[in-house]
Amino acid sequence: MGPGKVAVLKTDANNVLTDYRKLLELINYRNILDFKQDVVIKLNLSWTKYFPSCSSQPWQLEGVVKTFVEDGFPKDKLFPLENKTVVTDPWKGAVNNCWMPVLEKYGLGFTALPEVEWTVYDFKSDLLKLNHIFPEGIEIPKMYIGKQIVHLPTVKTHGHATTTGAIKNSFGGLLKEVRHYAHKYMHEVLVDLMLMQRELHPRIFAVMDGTVCGDGAGPRTMTPHGKNFILASEDQVAIDAIAAKMMGFDPMEIPYLRMCQERGLGVADPKKIEILGFDITGVNFGFEVKKSFVIWGDQMLRKGPLRFLEKVLLHSPLVFWAPMASNLYHDWFWYPIVGKSIIRKFSRTEWGGLFRQYKKSN
Repeated sequence: MGPGKVAVLKTDANNVLTDYRKLLELINYRNILDFKQDVVIKLNLSWTKYFPSCSSQPWQLEGVVKTFVEDGFPKDKLFPLENKTVVTDPWKGAVNNCWMPVLEKYGLGFTALPEVEWTVYDFKSDLLKLNHIFPEGIEIPKMYIGKQIVHLPTVKTHGHATTTGAIKNSFGGLLKEVRHYAHKYMHEVLVDLMLMQRELHPRIFAVMDGTVCGDGAGPRTMTPHGKNFILASEDQVAIDAIAAKMMGFDPMEIPYLRMCQERGLGVADPKKIEILGFDITGVNFGFEVKKSFVIWGDQMLRKGPLRFLEKVLLHSPLVFWAPMASNLYHDWFWYPIVGKSIIRKFSRTEWGGLFRQYKKSN
């Protein structure tokens, strides 16, 4: 299909699997991926717990792998996986988000990246920040090298990057747990990740779920909204730009998208992007970016008036306090006090009903 093309469809909970097939056929995914080569299916786990709009949805995963398997993609060449962060556990997250029954249904395994071999990779690209953040070398999963990759992100906002999508999804696979050091230079790092992926992967593809989108203090403590959209593209910049436009942002005002276009890494200007399928001209969710308590504190230490404490609190053995504080806030304060009431409300929607169906088979 080439750069600057994004497929967009409207869907509903009754037809979402069929519509994912229509989406993949609309973007002509068989011409994007090579069925004879291995494919990493990079899921998105922003929280070990299930929270609507937070992580890859089970119907998103099923819509993709069902189409792949039915179309003859060899199962032994499909590698669904996810990494660990300071606030996530990939195996527990795969269970809580109902990925496991989907993978078992189609005869696929699940790989947790902390359990695979990592290796220092000598990137030839002129990276903006990551070589300085990791002067001893950038470690990546060895299994990534030479494999195609399919990203499964969600349409949502992000306190550090304004929006998060296909490009940001690579952040969780290509960098180890210490990747929080990259938060200070998030936009430059996202450009670096695009450059790195071009060296590692012969083909890159993204299938983005906008059935339930996240507004506010992303990537976890958000307000979910059923919007019933799904998107796909081989241009990671274009799909993130269209998702940003649908959320109500000007993609060219988001630094990482603008910088990617300036470097020829994809198309960020919506006027230059061809939309296949649904006409998004009048779509504007009116989303706003907010900062969770944790992201606010992180930015105060890295960029704000408390930056004189950054080295002591974030670059020393004392750094253990940061993930502990994040876990306490997200899991023990926000989730039981705020999150559970949001989930109860979500459970009464069509997508909440669909998630319950997946949970029954878990």
